Amino acid sequence: MKVCLIAEGSYPYTFGGVSAWVQMLIKGVPKVDFAIQTIVANRSDAKECKFVIPANVVSMHDTFLTDDDVVHKVRNKTTMNRREKDAFRSLLYGRSVDWVTIFNYFEHKDVSINGLLMGKDFYDIVSEFYHDKYSQTVFVDFLWNTRSLYLLLFKVLKTPMEVADIYHCVATGYSGILAAKGKVLNNKPMILSEHGIYTREREEEIIKTSWTQGVYKDIWINYFYCLSDCAYYYADKITSLFNAARNIQLELGCDESRTMVIPNGVNIADYESFPRKDPSDPFINIGALLRVTPIKDVKTLLSAYSFAKEEVPELKLWIMGPTDEDPDYYNDCVEMVEVNELQDVVFTGRIKPKDYLGKMDMLILTSISEGQPIVMLEAMACGIPCIATQVGDCAGLIHGDHDDMGDCGIVTPTMNVARIANALVTLANNPQLRKKMGEIGMKRVADHYTKDGWIKTYTEMYQELEGKQVKVDNSKVESYKNK
Repeated sequence: MKVCLIAEGSYPYTFGGVSAWVQMLIKGVPKVDFAIQTIVANRSDAKECKFVIPANVVSMHDTFLTDDDVVHKVRNKTTMNRREKDAFRSLLYGRSVDWVTIFNYFEHKDVSINGLLMGKDFYDIVSEFYHDKYSQTVFVDFLWNTRSLYLLLFKVLKTPMEVADIYHCVATGYSGILAAKGKVLNNKPMILSEHGIYTREREEEIIKTSWTQGVYKDIWINYFYCLSDCAYYYADKITSLFNAARNIQLELGCDESRTMVIPNGVNIADYESFPRKDPSDPFINIGALLRVTPIKDVKTLLSAYSFAKEEVPELKLWIMGPTDEDPDYYNDCVEMVEVNELQDVVFTGRIKPKDYLGKMDMLILTSISEGQPIVMLEAMACGIPCIATQVGDCAGLIHGDHDDMGDCGIVTPTMNVARIANALVTLANNPQLRKKMGEIGMKRVADHYTKDGWIKTYTEMYQELEGKQVKVDNSKVESYKNK
């Protein structure tokens, strides 16, 4: 069996929960061959694999979103017939999108992306869309914004697809589009595994961003909803990590019969050998195992730590993880430590969790967005209490969605310095509470979040779909936004 696994902005070029999940999945089903298709922003982002590629990965193909520049050169004219024009028109409007025609257009025609974007057919479609919906804006700006927007999608659509038995994407967005294309062209089943809700995450980013303004924010948001509609429509199996995420998928139009919850898992036995804290260590160690990036909100963590440190001088903060993904943000964090003269803050850089995690007295995540963090499950498996913001399934892990054992940590609001500082002080001053919460976390993982459990579920799913031919009709994909 060959599975084409498609990842966007993650495996194997960045560390993080999704990448670690992909690596565990591939290694967990050694009898399955994997063809990896990655979607990466820039070639510079793919200089180094962050993982040792398992032996059952038989091929890898990268798609770079910024490879083509629309403005420099038109290589050839790219014309469309009437059906193709209607399909591209439906794409811009985001209504009843004819993805089958679009997939076949990029697969079977020698398409120049520059020629398509700069050609008369696309110009006419954009012009019609503009006059119908956005005539209050400046047309030249609208035209070039639209070309820039669809340059990325068309680059993805032009990607040659592996022939495989199953297409498995780990997000909607561009990876979902590629998986849908593979299904449509080869009549093979598709699995969509969502760790976070891609459209909601993009929507939050676009609302906050300064690089696009006014109506263009709405256009970008609707664009990403349109991509996700496609993935949800064509996926034969749609998985999420926890019930709240599944409920959002249903709100976004997923067929309930195709959705299921498969939580993350770890192997507790792997953590029994982790080195533990030296009894002579005078500090109360706070571990933050994360990428130093804005989404992890390290600045709020540092602010909360500074207040907690005033009340409990024995605190020591270990910020463990890559610092090179957003150098400017990392430098801001270092400057924040220096300017505020924060003591006992250590940036370790990239580490092996085994070398550090077992020595922590507590783990903290102050993220503004998460799915179901594997690092929390790892801490729980080590018997370490967690402090986490109320995002993703962090509260579910701490309070217990499936049991009444009690809390294995403390949940705080996002970006709330006072509440996070108070949580740090509470655990620091209560070693017996830390011990009790640690024991609850360890039992919760053993009962509900085992690696063997989720690997078994995916193995059975692959076996169920192996050899299955799926019939793809020519139905148009309706947009959630227009329902």
